[in-house]
Amino acid sequence: MQKTGVTQLGVRWEGDLAQIRVWAPNAKTVNCELSKTYHSLPLEKQEYGYWYTESRLPQRRDYYKIIIDGVPYPDPTSRSQPEGVHGPSAMVDLAYPWTDQRYVPPLQRDLIIYELHVGTFSTNHNFAGIIEKIPYLKDLGVNAIEIMPIGQFPGERNWGYDGVFPFAVQHSYGGAHELQRLVDACHHADIAVILDVVYNHFGPEGNYLSYFGPYLTDKYHTPWGQAINYDDQFNHGIRDFVMSNVRMWFEDFHIDGLRMDAVHAIRDFGPIHILQDIRKEVNAIINSTRKQRYLFVECDLNDRRFLDPLEKNGFAMDAQWLDEFHHALRVTVGEERKGYYKEFEGITHLAKAYEQAYVFDGCYSSHRQKFFGTDAKGISGNKFIVFSQNHDQVGNRMLGERSASLYSDEKIRLMALAVFLSPYIPLLFMGEEWGTKKPFQYFVSHSEPELVEMVRAGRKSEFADFQGEGQFPDPQDLATFERSILDWSEQHHISNQQHLAYYRDLIALRKTHPAWSNIQREDLTVDCLPTQNTLILRAGNSAARLLAIMNFSNEIQHISINEHQKWQLVWDTGDANNHKYELGSGLLTKTCSIPALSGLVFSTI
Repeated sequence: MQKTGVTQLGVRWEGDLAQIRVWAPNAKTVNCELSKTYHSLPLEKQEYGYWYTESRLPQRRDYYKIIIDGVPYPDPTSRSQPEGVHGPSAMVDLAYPWTDQRYVPPLQRDLIIYELHVGTFSTNHNFAGIIEKIPYLKDLGVNAIEIMPIGQFPGERNWGYDGVFPFAVQHSYGGAHELQRLVDACHHADIAVILDVVYNHFGPEGNYLSYFGPYLTDKYHTPWGQAINYDDQFNHGIRDFVMSNVRMWFEDFHIDGLRMDAVHAIRDFGPIHILQDIRKEVNAIINSTRKQRYLFVECDLNDRRFLDPLEKNGFAMDAQWLDEFHHALRVTVGEERKGYYKEFEGITHLAKAYEQAYVFDGCYSSHRQKFFGTDAKGISGNKFIVFSQNHDQVGNRMLGERSASLYSDEKIRLMALAVFLSPYIPLLFMGEEWGTKKPFQYFVSHSEPELVEMVRAGRKSEFADFQGEGQFPDPQDLATFERSILDWSEQHHISNQQHLAYYRDLIALRKTHPAWSNIQREDLTVDCLPTQNTLILRAGNSAARLLAIMNFSNEIQHISINEHQKWQLVWDTGDANNHKYELGSGLLTKTCSIPALSGLVFSTI
């Protein structure tokens, strides 16, 4: 596909020279008005609908607006919106004194990801609050944080998926330089930073894109309205927009990976899908910087094309979230089968998720009422990310309950073991590791009353299949946000300390055990015992092997191990105070009696 050659959008600095580029293909005149001096800089029309000027009049941090045919708007590629989504843009120089030149991101197979929301992670509600907790994260053992979207959104409270300025770092979080400081600090602690980005839609409030050009199209529609225009007339403008955004995160912010939200909602039927273009661009960045960069996606299509290489006309994403593992695990421990849990069969589907990744791999889906999915044969385990909790699976419950509010401690420890025994990349959701019962609920802070009512109605409709007792929390209410803020003082409680120690030791064992640290899909076998609600996992090779037994039933189970092999017990979920064992303790020969709701892991001697 031919390209425009445009790589720089918005305001960029070369010394004291401001370079300003705007895409407005239907405009007759375009100017940049400096808010303080009222200087109006005329932009000259160029090819493909672009307008450009350069000037030494602007100063760093100057406020400005883009004037389209006499009407002022914020810049869609603004790097800062200090007065919110309706206010003027601010000129920010993204130059930063980086000190992470020697930093090397973890190998993909070694990633242990910790997902967090900036506003609720700490009482600071900003990037500085995360920086303060870096020693804690390092001690926990995670080596990557995944930050929910931080593109400027309306107000100060939002999950981030309503952003309308993808280039502007949320001002209430600290803005661009504070994000750079966070990334630099994380890299000094050998922690990678993955950023959640949204390329499938734009939020409604503060969305001025249509005044600039056909960023959206009526050719397709998504759950959020008009689709982003990736393959209709003038699609080169939005494609340049997204590619420039991708480069900015990697080059100007040193982000290690992007997690792209709901890529199944991207409508692109052109000859080269936008994800393929992103893949090629990131490959070029990797080659030039000699540092790994990751592309992860959320996708519910069970379509291996998202993971297949470019050579097979795939999209070549590095990994995808595997929601089906979560759903099968939840039903296995007793989640009521309604809504999208309705078609999951529990233990048999969990066994399938371990071995085959996709549960629906071409078989019939009663929820979708069609045959659904493809197989994942030949795709390595580190191409999938699994979890027992994440922001969606917690926050999209009506009351935002976490596992600690729904299940016993025994079930929670067993679920954590199930995640960390998988051949996939494990992900934790903030606070999970100490068993917080603080909810994580959906919150917004829109300024438009009609939009607020639409959000309320949308949430009510979303819970139709899951409706329980009580009223859903009002997303606009400040109290909904405040209920969702982590309470770090909980860690002083003995039960939470035990929970945290369990996770810390489980992470350490996953990272250091010779067989556990590198479980491969092709080396994993699973025996499913449906009548006993028990799984037996075997993994490893002749040098180091694991045997794990997970009893999800409410009764003790007596399991026969048909192997002429002695096994050393290395992990026991049933003992909260002594879950890890030293060499020689707890030998297993041919049979095992495993208590209810517990898991045992053995290693070859």
